[in-house]
Amino acid sequence: MNLPGLNNFKLTRMKFLLVLLAVLSINPIFAQEEIKINHDILYKTWNAKWITCPGISGKEYGVYLFRKKFRLKPGTGEFIVHISADNRYKLFVNGKYICNGPARGDFLQWRFETVDILPYLKKGENIIAGVVWNFAQYRPAAQFSNRTGFILQGNSETESIVNTNETWKVYNDSAYNPLAVDLHQYYVVGPGEIFNMKYHPWNWTDLTYDDSNWSSAKELEAGTPLKSFREFGNLSKYVLVPRRIPLMEEKLQRFSQVRRSNIDVPAAFINGTKALTIPANTNAAILLDQKHLTDAYPVLSVSGGNNSEITLTYAESLFNDKMEKGNRNEIKDKKIIGNQDKIISDGGYNRIFQTLWWRTFRYVQMNIKTGDEPITINDFHSIYTGYPFKEKASFKSSDPTLSDIWNAGWRTQRLCTGETFFDCPYYEQLQYEGDTKIQCLTSGYVSGDTIMMRNAIQTFYDSRLSYGLTQSRYPSYETQVIPTFSLIWITMVHDYWMLYDNPEFVKSMIPGILDVLNWYNCKIDSSGLLGHMEWWNFVDWVNYSGWHNGVPPGIDDGYSSIVNLQYVYTLQKAAQILKAFDLPEQAEEYLHQADRIKSVVYTKCFDKKEGLLADTPEKKYFSQHANIWGILTDTFPADSQGGILNKILTKKDIAQSSYYFKFYLIKALEKTGMADKFLTQLEPWKHMLDIGLTTFAEKPDPTRSDCHAWSASPVYYFLSLVCGIKPKEAGFKSVLIEPHMGSLNWIDGSIPHGLGNIKVTLKKDSNDEIKGEVILPENLSGKFVWKNHIISLMGGINPIQLKN
Repeated sequence: MNLPGLNNFKLTRMKFLLVLLAVLSINPIFAQEEIKINHDILYKTWNAKWITCPGISGKEYGVYLFRKKFRLKPGTGEFIVHISADNRYKLFVNGKYICNGPARGDFLQWRFETVDILPYLKKGENIIAGVVWNFAQYRPAAQFSNRTGFILQGNSETESIVNTNETWKVYNDSAYNPLAVDLHQYYVVGPGEIFNMKYHPWNWTDLTYDDSNWSSAKELEAGTPLKSFREFGNLSKYVLVPRRIPLMEEKLQRFSQVRRSNIDVPAAFINGTKALTIPANTNAAILLDQKHLTDAYPVLSVSGGNNSEITLTYAESLFNDKMEKGNRNEIKDKKIIGNQDKIISDGGYNRIFQTLWWRTFRYVQMNIKTGDEPITINDFHSIYTGYPFKEKASFKSSDPTLSDIWNAGWRTQRLCTGETFFDCPYYEQLQYEGDTKIQCLTSGYVSGDTIMMRNAIQTFYDSRLSYGLTQSRYPSYETQVIPTFSLIWITMVHDYWMLYDNPEFVKSMIPGILDVLNWYNCKIDSSGLLGHMEWWNFVDWVNYSGWHNGVPPGIDDGYSSIVNLQYVYTLQKAAQILKAFDLPEQAEEYLHQADRIKSVVYTKCFDKKEGLLADTPEKKYFSQHANIWGILTDTFPADSQGGILNKILTKKDIAQSSYYFKFYLIKALEKTGMADKFLTQLEPWKHMLDIGLTTFAEKPDPTRSDCHAWSASPVYYFLSLVCGIKPKEAGFKSVLIEPHMGSLNWIDGSIPHGLGNIKVTLKKDSNDEIKGEVILPENLSGKFVWKNHIISLMGGINPIQLKN
């Protein structure tokens, strides 16, 4: 059986089409390259039918195998097909893995992939096949589902021979059963798999496989694209739209070492050059270490050992008897606890198991229980998967520790990006606005990729509820509302507007911006402040008096200066967008609204004795958060902001910012002219490296997640703050370079820009004299600012030599 990743590990496996015409007809911002796609695929009901397995309701857990034999006509110059499924599929042609999908969306935007499979076809007879699974009640929270189904539509008359209908064969693969996960944590990424090799039809993707005893597929409704005509406007169960992101990267990777085992394991087993044989009637336990966290499909090859049971346990880190993680590199007196897969051998030769969905792990433990026969583990490795970001930016400095933070931060971003951004890969795989804002900036600066940021902004726009708020995470079939995250979504639009020259897209978001802000406006009571707030008004993971589940004091029974000032901050950002898009009156009203709220907050919540804003008018609770927003919104007079920031940096008897909210703390440092203190704020990240983390955690120990997207913000700040590279005007049409080197003697950094790379190389001596150069793309200009010096920059090499 040929499985994903066992052929063509570096995505050279096919010509993937990004479906430009389809995307242009829906949203022009996703255009990538010209492709060939039949107009009828987008505007007419498909001839292909959704198909399923007869005898099932389509609501239950199941794995189903579909096959279709066909003959290739001579002279065919391309063979383009469009594929989708509910829940998921993997596609094979002549036994070779092609792609998987569909990219996650919802019923009104059910994605399909478009691929040209001609390179995998041969003269004469061919076989196209797909495995489709429905995790049903076990499915990930990010996965919408109606019922089990598969659809494949040829792009033209030539390819119509493979359209899904009753001529396809289907098999209900009873080898698979769900393995529920119970980690006593919020875990919503889907089940493990129990795979009994005895019931699997091996080599089913091959042309020579005999499927005569398989059932004919059961036809359902025809495929219905978004633009097709529907009488009386009735919706189909799936409104088909093209995938708007590239396929995921997939490449083979091997474990670094065996950390412990109760049997002898040949050193060559790790690199795949020597098999491992487990004797009969043996219980073996082997702990494998990847050396860093990863997202990957485990791939196990075994021979013999009828009725042997192999359990694979996946974990970010190990635990001691007190359920503490401690140093992630240490394994002594620690045990593995995590999600699992279980494989039962049938005694056959070179049986290969690969999980349907990928796993997140640093450590994997193999527990092998043999019966009366020995079993041979031919190989065990994994196929890394993730969004195909390219690391185009760079950052180096006189402090090598910052390079270590860069590497761990970028790994964090990569592991938290698949078909959407997500908060954490191990536990949730859900796209939340709070995390995503930071991910967009970090990934955009490092890779130059704009697709995922647009995709995220559009997805949240599409998630809006009837009363105007976005959902806090999307896609997700479990609706969750965090009103403060709707505010963050608006600032994401502002970030995009500043970084990328795409005014049409930004303009299309304005209705959503107005909806969110109008919802908040309706919550202002006679006091002039936002009063009682519904839903979960999460601000930060804070363990301090008055806070509960990330919600600050005053939300449920009074007034919160924190949430009011976050609203003010968002009004200010929204006003900039509205003014730029010819809505000056609305922009002015928002600014007046912001000023009114600021004034009331300051009057009611500023405590003269403490010299700080309190979290509520009762002035019982204080936090960094309220005062950070006070600085960022200019609620405080400008000449007092530096002193207030210094105070909250040293005052420990107030609620402190977590890894997440330090993103906004650093913004306050920048605003108050104290950005050189940024490097002193990196001790938590250095500590995470010291205790063996290879990605950055959700919060300080005890933490649930060892990989959490919002904790990678230092990578963004190395480029935007230390190197000082920022857009000077909307669309990054000019650049402002204002470096803040702090204690560093030299820096060397670059970022990708639409016109080319921006590069900054500087050295600083003990007298604060700096020398170096700034290199800009030919058609980009800007300003260089250092202390009180300002230099005009032009395309090309700009020498820098300044004395303080």
